[in-house]
Parts: sequence; C-alpha cells; structure tokens
Amino acid sequence: MDWDKLRIFHAVADVGSLTHAGDKLNLSQSAVSRQIRGLEEQLNTNLFHRHARGLILTEQGELLFDATTAMNKRLDTAAARIRDSEEEVFGELRVTTTTGFGTLWLAPRLPKLYEKYPDLKVDLMLEERVLDLPMREADVAIRMKEPSQADLIRKRLMTVRMCLYASPKYLAENGTPQLIEDMSDHRLICQNTNSDQVGAGQNLVQLLMMNDVRSLLTVNNYFGVLQGVLHDLGIGVLPDYVTQDFPDLVQVLQDTESADVPVFLAYPEELRQSKRVSAFKDFVQDEIISYRKLLREKENR
Repeated sequence: MDWDKLRIFHAVADVGSLTHAGDKLNLSQSAVSRQIRGLEEQLNTNLFHRHARGLILTEQGELLFDATTAMNKRLDTAAARIRDSEEEVFGELRVTTTTGFGTLWLAPRLPKLYEKYPDLKVDLMLEERVLDLPMREADVAIRMKEPSQADLIRKRLMTVRMCLYASPKYLAENGTPQLIEDMSDHRLICQNTNSDQVGAGQNLVQLLMMNDVRSLLTVNNYFGVLQGVLHDLGIGVLPDYVTQDFPDLVQVLQDTESADVPVFLAYPEELRQSKRVSAFKDFVQDEIISYRKLLREKENR
C-alpha cells in the first residue's frame, strides 16, 4: 500500500476536509482528491461520505484511520528514540497529571527544569482522565494511584493526604473549629463528591458533609479550592503539599484528614533509555527530596 496515499488519507480524515488537508500538506485540493480516489480504487471501497459540510469517514474509513493513527504513534516513538540517542536533552516531552497536582505542585517548579534544560519543550496535559501511555497519548504520567496499564515503568514518588486548611483572616473572623461537629458553623470548600478525584479525598468530603455544613462552595479541582481558601471564603479540603508554597495557611482539625494517597510516576518501557524522560524523572525526584526535607524541618521546629 502506498505510504504517501496513506499519509494524505490520514490528514484528510483528521481534519475532515480536502482543502484543509491540502493546506496542511502544502498540496492543492485536486492533488489531495486524486490521491484519495486512487487509494479508494486500490482498496475497492469508499473511505468517506461526501456532503456539503465536509467529509465523514465510512466504516471502512474508520478502520483505516485507526490503523494510520497507530502507525503515526509508532513513527513518533521511533523518532523520539532516535532524538534521544543524542547527548543533549531537547525536544518535546508530553507530561500528564491531575489538574490539582499539575497546577499546585508541578508547574511552579518547572522553572528549575527549564533552567537546566532550556531546549526542552514540555507539553503539560492536566486532566483527570488517565491517558494511554503505551499508545503514546503522553510520554510520562504522574498519578494519584498506581497505574494499571501494562508495559509501564513505574516509581512511587511520595504519599499525600487531604487535610483541612483556612486562612488566618478567615479564622480570626469566624473562629477555629475544635471538633468535626463544629464544621456546621463554617463554610466548607471542596470538590463535589460527583467530580473526578482521588477516593481518599472523596471519603473525607463525605464525612464532613455528614455534619450539616451550613454553607458550601464546591469546585471541580483543587486549584479552585485553594483560591477560595486564599480569599478567606472558608475551610478547604486540600492536599498537604500546598503548605510548602503557601506556608501561611493554617491546618485545622488536624486529626481529621484522609488516608494516604500514593503518587506514582510512570512511563512506557520503550522510553527507558529516553534522555528527556530521565531528565524529567530526576528533576521530579530531586524536588520530592527537597519537599521531604522541608517537611522534616517543619516537624522538628
């Protein structure tokens, strides 16, 4: 099968337009159309339904698009491994993690990574959905539970807990709860129990909700919860690592916290020799060591 025709077919299927695919490939619309017709004749099938609004894949076209998508990912993997044979750390590194960890812990520390590797291009994908690393939806993942996908190298980085925090101003104006029952007199800021979040955090929120909380603010990620706490809106359920960058926050009801939440770093086996992945892994581990050191110093004060 003609590789060039497959490349053009994939571009058309991806954008749903001969014209846009031609612009992407620097080809005329007629040249793209000829290649698609030639591929359809070669396969003796129609790959697209044609209508005024664009092109839609037929069932046979969907099958071929799945195949060309897998081929492209394999080619991306090969290209990445070739680039990683160089001595320097450069190129794109796609990192996925949760919105909370990515915004509150990882992103503020990335300047140190760029300072050491200025030619690195990090694509940070923050979402609760677990991306498929073996299918190269991302190169590296940091997740709040051990990844279950096969053919991954995984390393446990640390554990975190979800705790209750408030600003000094909020506590000065509203008092500090001494018992969990006292939460009925305060505004709780947390993730909605129906939103995607770690089970330990969800369980803590459900426990707090049982105390007839008088006022509530729910947000779909911990970054939003933190903003509410920093603006003196109430007492928030937050991961304990936020205290490193926001030391003025006051932990309340210290005996009321979640179970340990493990944090794992994972990447595909085929990227074991990747210098970009190794550089990122070493950077994260160094930051974890610094984080633990600060925690010990704080506990010993």
